[in-house]
Amino acid sequence: MNEWQIIWDQREIFTYGLFTTVMLFASASTISFFMGLALLSVLENGSKGLCYCVRGSINIMRTLPFLILAYLLYYGLPQIGIRMDAITAGLVSLCLYHSTYFCEIFRGVRKDMDEGYIEAAKSCGFSKFKIFTRVIAPNVLFKSIPLIANQLIICLKDTAFLSIITVSEITAAANSIQSTYFIPLNAFIVAIGLYWMVSIAVEQVTKLALSKVQQRGLSHA
Repeated sequence: MNEWQIIWDQREIFTYGLFTTVMLFASASTISFFMGLALLSVLENGSKGLCYCVRGSINIMRTLPFLILAYLLYYGLPQIGIRMDAITAGLVSLCLYHSTYFCEIFRGVRKDMDEGYIEAAKSCGFSKFKIFTRVIAPNVLFKSIPLIANQLIICLKDTAFLSIITVSEITAAANSIQSTYFIPLNAFIVAIGLYWMVSIAVEQVTKLALSKVQQRGLSHA
């Protein structure tokens, strides 16, 4: 049988893998994005002890390989009575890992922000919460769109590691087909094409967002 015909006949496996990958990526990137903002808010307004804990957690995640974190949640936690299915463990690991990187992106942009905006808001009687939600967060988000896009692509690629904990995503689909029919080249070419397709979609959406921001003159706010 033609190797590409085999791939076509097994398209349902790739379709399910693509659906799982997109679902995990969309959920994890959204949750971790808002978690990153929440962590930035803590660093801005939290107590010294809480800020110290957040910075420590960020440093731990930055030095921890993502695959080890996924292993720990899926295979390690059951030893202490905490069990999660593969999808849940994958989603939690993606959220924990990438939220710290989003926070680092936002914190880096925040450091370059003109403090005049903050002083003006304080002089107008804004509370810390209003200063963060109406001044700091919008400025940080508008200026970090290119960095956010890059982090989203990294998050997408990290979903491939979840095949190790039995998540049936794109890489797992390709590996299943190649091990059954011994056609690794064809199977992984398709996998690469699917990752590329999703990456291009993410890139186009972020380019559109950046274009809208620049048209409104917000990128220099």
